[in-house]
Order: sequence, then C-alpha cells, then structure tokens
Amino acid sequence: MPLQDLSNQIAIVTGGTRGIGGAVTRALLACGATVVATYGGNAAAAEAFLASLPDEERQRCTTRAFDVADNQAVEAFFQEFDAKYEQLDILVNCAGIRQDGVVAMLPEESWRRVLSVNLDGAFHVAKQAVLRMLRKRSGRVVFITSPMGRLGWNGQANYAASKAGLVGMCRSLAKEVARRGITVNCVSPGFIDTEFIGELSEEQKKEYASLVPCRRFGRVEEVADGVLYLLGPLAGYVTGSVLEISGGL
Repeated sequence: MPLQDLSNQIAIVTGGTRGIGGAVTRALLACGATVVATYGGNAAAAEAFLASLPDEERQRCTTRAFDVADNQAVEAFFQEFDAKYEQLDILVNCAGIRQDGVVAMLPEESWRRVLSVNLDGAFHVAKQAVLRMLRKRSGRVVFITSPMGRLGWNGQANYAASKAGLVGMCRSLAKEVARRGITVNCVSPGFIDTEFIGELSEEQKKEYASLVPCRRFGRVEEVADGVLYLLGPLAGYVTGSVLEISGGL
C-alpha cells in the first residue's frame, strides 16, 4: 500500500528523471499522483526512465526538457502546463548541478552557472508554481538542498552557496504563503548512492562513508520517503523547515 493517497494531485518534479529526482517521481506515481518530470537535456536518460515505469504509471507521467536557469523557458513551460492541467498541487525542485573547484582557481562561469541553475532556477520555477497554488489556496513546495550549505566542502563554494541560498529562500517564501494553505520546506540529503557516488574510487567511497555516523550511503528511496512526508496531510503544520536525511553527517 502506498505511504499516502495522492490521487488527483498534479505534481511537477524538476530534475525528475534521474537520481533523487527520479526516485521522487517514482514515489509520487506510486501514490497515485500525476507527474510532470522535467530535465535539463539528457533525453536518453529521460526516455529510459519513462520506459522503466509500469504501464499504468507511465500514463500518468510526462517529461519535458528545458533549462530552469532560463526564465523565459520556465514561463513557456508553465504556459504549456496550464493548457493541459487545471491545477498544480505539488512542486519538488530537484534540478541541480555541480562544477567543483577551489575558490582561488574557480572560473567565474562555473560560479555563475551553478548559482543560475541551483538557486535562480529554483526561484524561477517556485515563483510560477506558487502563483498557481495561490489561486486554489493550497499547495506543497519542497526544495532539495544539501548539508554542504551549512558545512561547506573543499572545492564546492559555488554549490554550497547555492544550497544555503535555497534554505533562506524556502524560509522566506514559507512565511509569505502560509496563510494561503501552502507549505514550503527543504529536504537536505547527505551522501546518497547516485551517479556522483558511482564516479568515486573505492578509496574515496570508504573515506566518505567513514564521515557518516551511520557508516553507509543513503538510498534515493530514503530521500523520496522524506519528501513524501512533507507533501502529505501529516505535514500540514510543517513549513519553513529543513529535513536532513544524511545518516547524521
């Protein structure tokens, strides 16, 4: 049985065809929601994701490609969304990138691009989503941030800054829309077994795992379960919060 019934709910998941975003999309579909999963440009991965879904869930899932950092592209996406759907109930912002480098050697374009996708992109999409949720006086917004936003990490000043910014935006937006029945929260995953972990050497994997009190990497499904909690009726009084799923990092 699904964790909760989200039938008749319409959701947008940015970065929703791979990694954590893909797990969130699967979880929403399993709970009965209709999902529009967006992606930045990896069409092959998006097609493979759709093909992997059970037939009934595939009928409730649509994928769309655009750059969340491009505000005009975001507005065009929402115009297309409005033509097909009468409401928006859920936004989960998973879209994000990394371009690592120590500050002294970090190209300005790497700084700008990471902030543009991770922070500006979240703003562009959340703005349009909230405008639609305000009309119906209800909605759920979740941003995927990172413990690196509070801890910092060697070579990730741009990434850490973008993720810290998401928390500040979340808490401000939560205050602005609470009276309209909209909640806004963050989920902060630590080291999760995704493509990033797969790219590490065995020595690096052991080193990173040793930093986690639980002594293992998290699973994308564990992050998706935390997101589902914040999207459902049990979290109606939870807003402006950060749920960390990091094994105690």
